[in-house]
Amino acid sequence: MEKSTKDKALEIAQLIEDGKATDVVVIDVSKLNSWTDYFVIATVTSSVLSQGIAKQIKTYTRENDMEVHLTHEKTYDMNQWNLIDLGDVVVHLMSDEARSFYELEKLWHAGEIIRG
Repeated sequence: MEKSTKDKALEIAQLIEDGKATDVVVIDVSKLNSWTDYFVIATVTSSVLSQGIAKQIKTYTRENDMEVHLTHEKTYDMNQWNLIDLGDVVVHLMSDEARSFYELEKLWHAGEIIRG
């Protein structure tokens, strides 16, 4: 049986947590926009950790018939925000400072938190 997008988002969240990121949250934003269904947001403590987790996510995508559409690294005050666009799932690996500044959970507060 093929995995649902929700199952994949939750598995990615677990993969990220297993990779030592913290405060991992999954938000269902499917009713709020037309370009993605889930946000997976996590706090990382270094760019090395972010890059390692991103590599694990890319391996997961190959094994689960997903594709990385875009990868962006955004910088705010020397802190990283690594955005990995998987189409139906968008992953945000953020430093604590960037996460506090951008407050994605508040910005997308109308979405349903399904893990976090």
